[in-house]
Amino acid sequence: MHELLFIEDDDHIRLALTLALEDEGYSVREAPTGRAGLDAFHAKEPELVLLDLRLPDLSGFEVCRAIRATSIVPIIIVTAQTDTYDLVAGLEAGADDYVTKPVIAKELAARIRALLRRVQLHEAPAVPSRVSVFGDVELRREQGIVLKAGRELSLTKTEYRLVCEFADHAGAVLSRDQLLELVWGYEYLGDSRLVDAHVRRLRVKLEDQPDDPKLIVTVRGLGYRLMA
Repeated sequence: MHELLFIEDDDHIRLALTLALEDEGYSVREAPTGRAGLDAFHAKEPELVLLDLRLPDLSGFEVCRAIRATSIVPIIIVTAQTDTYDLVAGLEAGADDYVTKPVIAKELAARIRALLRRVQLHEAPAVPSRVSVFGDVELRREQGIVLKAGRELSLTKTEYRLVCEFADHAGAVLSRDQLLELVWGYEYLGDSRLVDAHVRRLRVKLEDQPDDPKLIVTVRGLGYRLMA
């Protein structure tokens, strides 16, 4: 049974979604504050974290960054539907996906299944000797790692899948819709902000000058291209 950690200060939302997710077959641990959530996380790392951004003590952004400092566990943020700034900031803090309030339990369960499925694919044995090199960046699929100038990068599983898709389509333009489908899956019902935020995060890790990218470039009006 997959174990989730749900950090949410609204008792009604937390209880309702916990019961719904337990009906879907998940084991859910609950935390009403950011500090309680971090304590629960460090006591036993879950397989996935659900994180409200508006918490009464630490902000969800602080909690997300604290988790990301030590773990690549999948994180889904919960945000108000109109809070575009919060959404983008949450993704750039290290979240993998998002849902908006009011949360639809079936949609949330589908997002969780998709993320956990991608984790399993990432951890499955890869084809040996599949190595891709782009400048000083090296993708070693048999090990599931990415190196820059010989140093292993700390990537989330979503960032790693994004690198793999760019490598598989090196030199070709991938639209945001294509990347949503390839990286987040057919069931994903999102928008381009998810892709843009992850590309920005990836550039910070891969590029010498993230504000003037040479590896993952923007093709205006079309999408992104990994320069072969």
